Amino acid sequence: MRKGFDGLSAQVRNILLLDPFSGAVFLFRGKRGDRLKALVWDGSGLCLYAKRLERGKFVWPKTQGGAAARLSAAQLAMLIEGLDWRQAIVHDEVLTPTLA
Repeated sequence: MRKGFDGLSAQVRNILLLDPFSGAVFLFRGKRGDRLKALVWDGSGLCLYAKRLERGKFVWPKTQGGAAARLSAAQLAMLIEGLDWRQAIVHDEVLTPTLA
């Protein structure tokens, strides 16, 4: 968890083969699982957020060979809060109410 803006954006480019300036949120977890860093481009600069859980570990998605996992906004919020994001209900389509 020693890397900063440049080191993490280089990992996104070189390992994940993705654009760190795309606006996507890139999460990195420490070895013990209790620390998390989030790297995101907000349109004017890179933002780096860090969080350490006092108890427990972040529930991390299983990936293969450094591949990126995609999470919904609800799953991301749960992961950052230290909750089990796998329990979030993801709807394929959001229904918009219509006036009768």
